[in-house]
Amino acid sequence: MIWLFLRERLSWILFFAICMLWMNLLLYLDVGFMKVSTTYLNATLLFFFLMFVVWRYFKEMKFVKDIADMPNKFHRVEELIMSKLNESALELERYKNELTIQFSEERDQHLAWVHEVKTPLTAMKLIIEDLPIDTRKPLELEWLRIHLLLDQSLHTLRLASIEQDTILDKVALEKVVAKEIKELMSWCLAKNLAIDIEGIQVSILSDQKWLSFIFRQILSNAVKYSHKGDTISIYGTKDDEGHQQLHIQDTGDGIDPADVPRIFQKAFTGSTGRKQSASTGMGLYLAENSAKKLGITIAVQSKVNEGSTFTLTFPKSNEFVKTISK
Repeated sequence: MIWLFLRERLSWILFFAICMLWMNLLLYLDVGFMKVSTTYLNATLLFFFLMFVVWRYFKEMKFVKDIADMPNKFHRVEELIMSKLNESALELERYKNELTIQFSEERDQHLAWVHEVKTPLTAMKLIIEDLPIDTRKPLELEWLRIHLLLDQSLHTLRLASIEQDTILDKVALEKVVAKEIKELMSWCLAKNLAIDIEGIQVSILSDQKWLSFIFRQILSNAVKYSHKGDTISIYGTKDDEGHQQLHIQDTGDGIDPADVPRIFQKAFTGSTGRKQSASTGMGLYLAENSAKKLGITIAVQSKVNEGSTFTLTFPKSNEFVKTISK
């Protein structure tokens, strides 16, 4: 290593040697300068030069050693950073697991609460049915409102695990529609609504429970925003590709064009919904998210003060199987 250092500093040594030779030549020509003094001067300069070279050697060797040790230092820093990152990742994972457990427990408690409430609600329904008709009608409407809100709450909790709660079967569309109309009959009678049904004597491959829920949200929306004495039309068609479609058409308030792109967003009520104090903005959100899981698409056409038409397009049997298997 020292030979490499001396070779790298050869220019210094040559420069010093030339300077010494030149100085000695000048002193030799000066007859008044004593030879002993020249020897002392040469020895002193050589000593200080050697001291300087030694000092530079050790200083530069320390610098070289520091550079050589840098990979190890970086490696230790990298290990320290990775250790901290791993600790943070483990902490986040523990926190995530705690939140998951907490959410699961709260979800189970909420589900249990909904099921517990259903029992007295059923008893309440039986009591209401025994009341005189004048007293019964307003109570039936309030009961129905509670029932629909509980139903929304229940399906909100179940939506996250809809894949485990889906049973594929042939579903008679007319049967689903008739059942849901019967559920909302007291509301329809209170508003004197007529319901026109046509062309739904078909069967589709779907999950009956979730399909009923989707249709219920759209039908209750149609009833809510219809005027007294209006007619709600429910009819079936097929699109150009042969997909079965179900249309729910009302002649109510309609939807503001600016609100149409947002009606399926969570908790969005829109300008029309704000006029209804009972609007939660959850029905269409839940319907659309449930429909996606079943491969059903929901489209809407609406004009303000003319009404809205919601169209459910069902997948074919092979398309439905692909959707469920994703």
